[in-house]
Amino acid sequence: MPNDRLTSDVWIMAHVRRCNSEGVPAMVLRHGDDRGGALILKLNRLNGTCRVLTQATGMDGALGWLAALGGEWVPEADADAYIDRQVSRDRDLWVVEIEHKDGWHPFEGKML
Repeated sequence: MPNDRLTSDVWIMAHVRRCNSEGVPAMVLRHGDDRGGALILKLNRLNGTCRVLTQATGMDGALGWLAALGGEWVPEADADAYIDRQVSRDRDLWVVEIEHKDGWHPFEGKML
């Protein structure tokens, strides 16, 4: 069965463009593998706290999200340290930061 999933670069950049078109700042902090790199989202509430979500595949094969750092809003330095550790383990990772006071993001997928 062929894989009909979009490449990472197309999928991620479409979501970044959506954010920006809606007036929500979003930026690629780290460009990972264009074809199959996984994504880490850094949700920045602009008050010094961030939440980190890591892309994962659920038991049903659908993409979803795992909340890193206990799912808590943590100081930005803690979020950055976590992201740095993950990138050192997987050089294919993408990192996208979205700045929204409520922690909104447009990426589909349920919390796993």
